[in-house]
Amino acid sequence: MRELIIVGGGPAGMTAAVYAARKRIDTLLLSKDIGGQPNLTAGIENYMGYQYIEGFELMQKFEEQVRQFPLEQKIGQEAVALSRLDAGFEVRTDNGERYQAKAVIIATGKRPRPLNVPGEEQLRGRGVTYCAVCDGPLFAGEKVAVIGGGNSALEAADDMVKIAEHVYLVSLTPFSGDQILIDRVKDASHLTVFLEHGVVVIEGSSRVEGIAIRDLKSGEEKRLEVGGVFVEIGLIPDSELAKGLVNLNRLGEIEVDCACETGVPGLYAAGDVTDVPEKQIVVAAGEGAKAALQAHKYLQRL
Repeated sequence: MRELIIVGGGPAGMTAAVYAARKRIDTLLLSKDIGGQPNLTAGIENYMGYQYIEGFELMQKFEEQVRQFPLEQKIGQEAVALSRLDAGFEVRTDNGERYQAKAVIIATGKRPRPLNVPGEEQLRGRGVTYCAVCDGPLFAGEKVAVIGGGNSALEAADDMVKIAEHVYLVSLTPFSGDQILIDRVKDASHLTVFLEHGVVVIEGSSRVEGIAIRDLKSGEEKRLEVGGVFVEIGLIPDSELAKGLVNLNRLGEIEVDCACETGVPGLYAAGDVTDVPEKQIVVAAGEGAKAALQAHKYLQRL
């Protein structure tokens, strides 16, 4: 029975780990990976102390700081179940391991939202991708489609217009991203924008060969010949671990108060998996720090 388990190795989880270690809490950091969503971010210009830094590089610096402390880590194990015990909680992982602690911080973040259209699942990894930063160079010189109208889609389009033969940007809605990103891509010579259009099907046998899209107003359908489809339509909170234990909002985010408390004594949540507004690295890191400090107070009371 440890004092604290932190589930998640992104900005919130790693910051919580540093704060917990500094408070001499017997802590286990448990995560399927290190870095989380920032690993998929090409460039970060709004994290204090860095005018510009790659997302993966920033997470490496987070990890280096965590490693300065004698902190137990189980990386590569995904938490799949969380249950309450008389004296705390038990976390079960995908490989059957079980870990117990008096307090838990859930910092599992979010994952890409799928389109849920025919052809998507069959062609995942064969032209369908959810990370332009990771996979964009694989489609250099090809025609590609970016699906979405928010910041992530605009950033993906901005990346791809530099290397692709042509980019089709398809969005169900008008642009919802930051104006600076809209301005950056709107005048690109080899970018075609289809606003208020939906993807009907992703076509291909062994790999993506094209997509069919439908005009939401007229119902007219078009076929676009593309070799890659970048799905950038938002994220889903990885909150399944907490279902049945805590309250989730309509988006599936864990509801917390200003102290990162879930309503279950000893169970805290931090970062993008929660209903805290503004999903930013700096916000997630701050929430991770708060969660660890509140967990320390809880453990002291015990």
